[in-house]
Amino acid sequence: MIDYIKGAVAELNPAYVVLDNHGIGYMLNISLSTYDILSRQGSRDEALLYVYEAIREDAHLLYGFAAKAEREAFLQLISVSGVGPNIARMILSSMSVEEFSQAVAGNNVAMFKSVKGVGGKTAQRIIVDLKDKIKLADDTLLHVKGQAAGEVFDEALAALVMLGFSQQASQKALKSLFSSNPALTVESAIKQALKMM
Repeated sequence: MIDYIKGAVAELNPAYVVLDNHGIGYMLNISLSTYDILSRQGSRDEALLYVYEAIREDAHLLYGFAAKAEREAFLQLISVSGVGPNIARMILSSMSVEEFSQAVAGNNVAMFKSVKGVGGKTAQRIIVDLKDKIKLADDTLLHVKGQAAGEVFDEALAALVMLGFSQQASQKALKSLFSSNPALTVESAIKQALKMM
């Protein structure tokens, strides 16, 4: 099993990163929290991501995490019946590890239900299954420094489309968000848009 991959960031977008490790490009699916951390580094900087391998009959997928705490939360989520890697990644894109821990500890069904693809039964199952396993995370995630609103809008739109939402619905949600708050970061724009769709 691969524990981590360290390499130069060859390609980065809100849905995945390609790390160049000795001439081999590893594509890792990432959450918005990890994207946020990586996007603050200079391009081609070296990054270290902790890895989860999902080996299926039709695909061999890698998921990357900037912090061990996020990978641990991901592993806890996929241990819940009915929660696969994509839903786990969507949950960790919609809330930080700390917010996830607090939602489980506080029986916050509504917070999980606000994530696309998570219904009431799944939200309750996550809380029941993980209540005794969760410890509140110490590390807090840093915020992205401001970018021009146009760039933020474009990046957020691209991320939503890559996550499987239609371009038209994504644009509508983002336009509504940016009209009320033009200073949104990419991460907060996507998180809020996910709750609207």
